[in-house]
Amino acid sequence: NKLADLSIDFAVNIIKLCETIKGHYSLVNQLERSATSIGANIHEANYAASKADFINKFHIALKECEETEWWIEMLGGSNAISESIEKALLQECGAIRRMLVKSITTAKENA
Repeated sequence: NKLADLSIDFAVNIIKLCETIKGHYSLVNQLERSATSIGANIHEANYAASKADFINKFHIALKECEETEWWIEMLGGSNAISESIEKALLQECGAIRRMLVKSITTAKENA
């Protein structure tokens, strides 16, 4: 599952990045929590009780994805991460977001 694999790789990248950031502990904590929640909800969707539950888990993952983008932008804006790292992470997160939107749309059409 490409989406699950991407979300795991992204979460691991975020965890490794967060270990290198000094200060900004509340921002780092929020970033780590939202980024890892994306993959957790995608994984949980695989065991959904119904199509509606599946769609709901993907919606939660999408919301976490959008929140993660915001925290990345905050860390970039505060110069806690470089512009190149910010851009790369936003691209990764954006790819996951687009896949989630497509998956939600497809699931709704097939419901």
